[in-house]
Amino acid sequence: MPLTPKTRQQLKAKAHSLKPIILIGNKGLTEAVHKEIDIALHDHELIKIRIQTNDRELRRELFAIISETNHAEIVQMIGSIGVFYRQKT
Repeated sequence: MPLTPKTRQQLKAKAHSLKPIILIGNKGLTEAVHKEIDIALHDHELIKIRIQTNDRELRRELFAIISETNHAEIVQMIGSIGVFYRQKT
């Protein structure tokens, strides 16, 4: 379910003080990274992920893949950091 603008704004405010808890390096999105993202979203609902690459298009693609495979909403993307939200059920 897409986030409303008001909800997105509230989540951005909450995420401001968060540190990235998932770092994606040279090996990219491995199965282990997907599992860690799933666990982090389950535990925290709102997380920051840093992708260490200078390629802007690659970062956008990876953020989209993360969102799709983990059923999470992209709250915000700033440079190499993406903020993701998945509501606990």
